[in-house]
Amino acid sequence: MDWPHELADQLGWHWEHQLRPRLEGLTDEEYFWEPAPDGWSVRPRGESQAPVQAGSGAFTIDFAFPAPDPPPVTTIAWRLGHVVVGVFGMRIASHFGGPPVDYQTFEYAGTAADALAQLDEKYAAWSAGVRSLGADGFARPCGPSEGPFADYPMAALVLHINREVIHHGAEVALLRDLYLRRPII
Repeated sequence: MDWPHELADQLGWHWEHQLRPRLEGLTDEEYFWEPAPDGWSVRPRGESQAPVQAGSGAFTIDFAFPAPDPPPVTTIAWRLGHVVVGVFGMRIASHFGGPPVDYQTFEYAGTAADALAQLDEKYAAWSAGVRSLGADGFARPCGPSEGPFADYPMAALVLHINREVIHHGAEVALLRDLYLRRPII
């Protein structure tokens, strides 16, 4: 069994056959649609009511530490921002030599098209990095950037990232389905 190939291919198959096709045609209205009150999103700077507004550009992403209980419903914009920065970007920086990325300094997309371009870029960099690992790379420890999981093998991190992308991708797909069926007032 070629485990490095299988682990890389798990997300690759999902990306090519499920997630990325479901994002085609995403509009700005869908991207910012808030399906419930008091949710979290990506918003023009200064328009958020969230305790934390992170980002360095014209748009910020909503957060709170600790997160409220129950957590707010998040928009497609928020979910894509989270995948771009926290799921892919920070890991590309710490494991594959990519540029530093964090929630506070990232320039969040103000349009669906820009968000998809960011997502495509980060997915391509993550995928290339994972495919470059080889068997020895998958076995090596993740290192200090993964905090309490520093001693876990990279294979565990790759599985975690696969789960995160599949999970958030399914949420985005559901939000698109709900958006299409929302009551028009």
